[in-house]
Amino acid sequence: MLGNKINILSTRILKKELLRRANLQHIEADAVAFIQNIPDISDVTIQKLHKLSSEPIVAVFTSIHAVEVVRGELSGHVPSWKIFCTGGATKEALLEFFDESAIVATAKNASGLADKILQSGFVKEVYFFCSKQRLNDLPETLSAAGIQVNEVTVYQTVGTPVTIDTQYQGILFFSPSGVHSFFSVNTIPVSTTLFSIGKTTTATIESYCSNEVITSQWPGEANLLELVIEYFGKKAGLQSEK
Repeated sequence: MLGNKINILSTRILKKELLRRANLQHIEADAVAFIQNIPDISDVTIQKLHKLSSEPIVAVFTSIHAVEVVRGELSGHVPSWKIFCTGGATKEALLEFFDESAIVATAKNASGLADKILQSGFVKEVYFFCSKQRLNDLPETLSAAGIQVNEVTVYQTVGTPVTIDTQYQGILFFSPSGVHSFFSVNTIPVSTTLFSIGKTTTATIESYCSNEVITSQWPGEANLLELVIEYFGKKAGLQSEK
């Protein structure tokens, strides 16, 4: 357990149980949403989705937001899809609707998921349910290998910048979009440690500042928070040894 209180900022709203977990470790977490994910699905896409729900497609999900929109439009009908998805919250959301046997493989990020799809050996075509602001890694890797990628955009991500006056010891980032939104109106001292999910988010952070960045390779708020607790715990231990 940490001694002195550590103040951190999450650039995404966190679940209450995670805030309580942090507080037990003497970490005080403020949470401010720097992006908003908005369902954005056209009538044409809805018709396509209903048609696909009766077909044995290979579906790809790398975002919980895409899962929620698709699940809402299917209105309780569970398709017979083979699914590849990122782990953490995305997989958990899928398992609230699909049986676990539907999930062929998971990976910790989109590029890793593309590798799993290639390794499967049977996939010739996928339907990628995503945001209008999705990353290029997965569709470019699959297309280069001759797999047809049908992108089905079902939501969009918009920045909601907020000016922060408090000085935090740590700041948590979950996506490149959140990084862009935060730094569009904020600067930070070099002493602030930044925590990031995935190499793409880290690279985006590094384009704005030279602060220390601790990267979690696994998706999910809980995983990132554990990294924060571990980091400040070790730091407190080193300081107490001096």
